[in-house]
Amino acid sequence: MSKKTIGRVDCINFPKLQLHQIDCKIDTGAYTSSIHCSEITKEGDKLRCKFYSKGHPNFNGKEVVFDTYSLTDVKSSNGHVENRYKIKTDVVFFGKTYVINLTLSTRDDMKYPVLIGRQFLRKKFLVDVDLENQSFKHQ
Repeated sequence: MSKKTIGRVDCINFPKLQLHQIDCKIDTGAYTSSIHCSEITKEGDKLRCKFYSKGHPNFNGKEVVFDTYSLTDVKSSNGHVENRYKIKTDVVFFGKTYVINLTLSTRDDMKYPVLIGRQFLRKKFLVDVDLENQSFKHQ
């Protein structure tokens, strides 16, 4: 299986979340991928999320309900451990749809609302830090 080469940042789609042309940072130092979530509410067995951010206009603020989710511990580079909700959804890179695990976190103060980590990248992509928007240019 040949691997596609991606750059350090890209612009991707999450069709099931109704989020399109979302800026993301490719981070080989992070194990888990994450997405900015402005509101998380647990109601019974359902997880309700709103993806909204003033700094990221393509985050539409629509509510998405997840029937399936889990909790996972995420360790930051400074050693701090945070327990986060984790969801599974589709993401499109180079016109191909993949399943991705995403932890939900507040990334309002970050430049990129999505972080793509090693767990997703492995066996699919090579990262060239001199490149940008390789998947987006492929559209």
